[in-house]
Amino acid sequence: MSSKLLSANLVRVFQQTICRSSYWSNVTMAPPDPILGVTDAFKRDTNPNKINLGVGAYRDDNGKPFVLESVRAAEKLIQANNLDKEYTLITGVSDFNEASIRLLLGDDSEVIKNKSYGVTQTLSGTGGLKVGAEFLKKYYPYEKTVWLPTPSWGNHNPIFSDSGFAVKSYRYYKPSTRGFDFEACMEDLNKIPENNVILLQACAHNPTGVDPSKEQWNEMAQVIKKRNLLPFIDSAYQGFASGDTNRDAYAARLFADQGHEFLVTQSFSKNMGLYGERVGTLSFIVKEKEDLQRIMSQLKVLIRRMYSNPPRNGAQIASKVLNTPELRSLWLQEVKQMADRIITMRHSLVDNLKKEGSAHNWQHITDQIGMFCYTGLNPQQVSRLIKEYSVYLTNDGRISVAGVSSKNNAYLAHALHQVTK
Repeated sequence: MSSKLLSANLVRVFQQTICRSSYWSNVTMAPPDPILGVTDAFKRDTNPNKINLGVGAYRDDNGKPFVLESVRAAEKLIQANNLDKEYTLITGVSDFNEASIRLLLGDDSEVIKNKSYGVTQTLSGTGGLKVGAEFLKKYYPYEKTVWLPTPSWGNHNPIFSDSGFAVKSYRYYKPSTRGFDFEACMEDLNKIPENNVILLQACAHNPTGVDPSKEQWNEMAQVIKKRNLLPFIDSAYQGFASGDTNRDAYAARLFADQGHEFLVTQSFSKNMGLYGERVGTLSFIVKEKEDLQRIMSQLKVLIRRMYSNPPRNGAQIASKVLNTPELRSLWLQEVKQMADRIITMRHSLVDNLKKEGSAHNWQHITDQIGMFCYTGLNPQQVSRLIKEYSVYLTNDGRISVAGVSSKNNAYLAHALHQVTK
């Protein structure tokens, strides 16, 4: 090659390099996460009375993260047994998977007795939802439309829409009563096209804290079966809602007893305090057992391509807790302890609002259940709470009752009264 041609090529390459924009210039700035944004603002606040009611994680009465004694004991057992750090199976820790589905459906369930279920460990409940959505995108033979309650957890919509689903909604929460809109919900369920997917939250509905009664669940399940809808149940708070793991499993057990085929994802972030361990499962409940081998084989392919296999440590902890009788008994006591503290904070808050002289009906605070409460505050009132009283919550008026303690309850009631009177 001549020196003149070489020089021309170098000039061309140089010009292309300096003229080309960055590979990533088309990347737009994502909006801040609403929950993390609340936490960031809380950290910057210097008010000694500040309260963070945005984070969805349990706190003790001193506002500190709570590590369960049963979890600590399980960790000691794991260390004493010198368990290795080898890869798990693609579907995770088998003993954990089996204990998880038995906790949800109960040992007496016909589904359990007939082994008409398949379970895979997932990256907590969020991972279970994503794996399930990706599986349905590829293998569900009907229209890819999912119906979510209004409102629903903020991650539900993007998880399904990113997996190619059309996302629609059915009425659930009634702002005027701050409770369950059963009539509107039933009206909508009866109109959902057959063979669509419907997402249901098993208990402690996020973000409202509003759950159907047992009788209402029964009627909903009958309509869902009549319409040939595929339920996808999100069980993130078993035991953490009422303090009773059996009571909080009512909806999932009802669908199993009625012979529904459904998907269900479980999380152990809240009820075992294993937030950072990402411990959960995705289960398929089927009518035809011969379907399971094919379903599980394709789930393994899907998971292998997404993250190869799930982490071992958290699943081993949960497995030890669930499968060791004395640890399981201790865990059930601790779950009830956490749930009872939240319930007590709800009642104390209502009592303190009455002491403040509030004329509003705050019964919805005690009627709702679980970690979250839909206060009914509007964005202007939320803004005042944050600016004037350093009480941090999301713009929709949702508070995490786990952030309320005996030390800040009266202050919170005063602030709520001031912005709503």
